[in-house]
Amino acid sequence: MEVIYSYSRKEAIEDGVLVDVTETAKEMGFRFPVAVTRTVWDAILTPSPFDSVQSTSGRLWDCLWMLFLAIKRGNGGGSEIFFSFIVNNEGEEKLVDLKAVCHPGDMMEPVITIMFPDED
Repeated sequence: MEVIYSYSRKEAIEDGVLVDVTETAKEMGFRFPVAVTRTVWDAILTPSPFDSVQSTSGRLWDCLWMLFLAIKRGNGGGSEIFFSFIVNNEGEEKLVDLKAVCHPGDMMEPVITIMFPDED
């Protein structure tokens, strides 16, 4: 089959559609590159500017930690795993459901993308 159009992971990161969080993920023990969708980054990982308690780095760490634990528990089948974590929005706790997909990257290497359950 002839490929009419392709959009690489590298291009998605350069365009801001995905946010590369590999360096933080490596600190936690992930061996594959990890990215989150822009919607997860903006809606969940970036706290309100009025929230002086939460930070993006703290939320990212919590998100990656819960994914790491879900992977260790084996809560998934195949290439997708669903997990949850709690964020604090200006004093109100909220449970966030996410999924992570392990799939081939641009060079067919394994990569992980974290997204909302309805994203693909």
